[in-house]
Amino acid sequence: KKLEEGKRRKEERKEGRKEGRKEGRKEGRKEGRKEGRKEGRKEGRKEGRKEGRKEGRKEGRKDSKEEKEKEKEKEKEKEKEKEKEKEKEKEKEKEKEKEKEKEKEKEKEKEKEKEKEKEKEKEKEKEKEKEKEKEKEKEKEKEKEKEKEKEKEKEKEKEKEKEKEKEKEKEKEKE
Repeated sequence: KKLEEGKRRKEERKEGRKEGRKEGRKEGRKEGRKEGRKEGRKEGRKEGRKEGRKEGRKEGRKDSKEEKEKEKEKEKEKEKEKEKEKEKEKEKEKEKEKEKEKEKEKEKEKEKEKEKEKEKEKEKEKEKEKEKEKEKEKEKEKEKEKEKEKEKEKEKEKEKEKEKEKEKEKEKEKE
């Protein structure tokens, strides 16, 4: 009986140990899996973050590059606008110059007109002078005419004198 009891206890202990080991292994495996999963998740998160940062940096650089390109384009556009403005200014200047030239031309024309007027005036003066000369000539002619008249008168007087003389002569003859 004691032997039976001993055997049974031994068997139970054996069974217990076996069960314990089994339970322990099961628990261990469970724990291991849990730990593994935990570790895996941790690792995954870490990797994900790393990847995310990497991707983010990459995207950031890309965006930055794009932004820079856009900025460059904007700058180029601004430069173009400035150039256009400069061109407009130049055109305005040219227009002003043209206007000035036109004004100068007008002035020249006015001067020419003045000169012409002066010439006309001179011509008029010359004409007047000619007229005066003519008048003088006429006067001279008149004077000559008068002189001639006087001469004639004198001649007549002489004739009269002669006549008188003749008369006297006749008278003497009669005497």
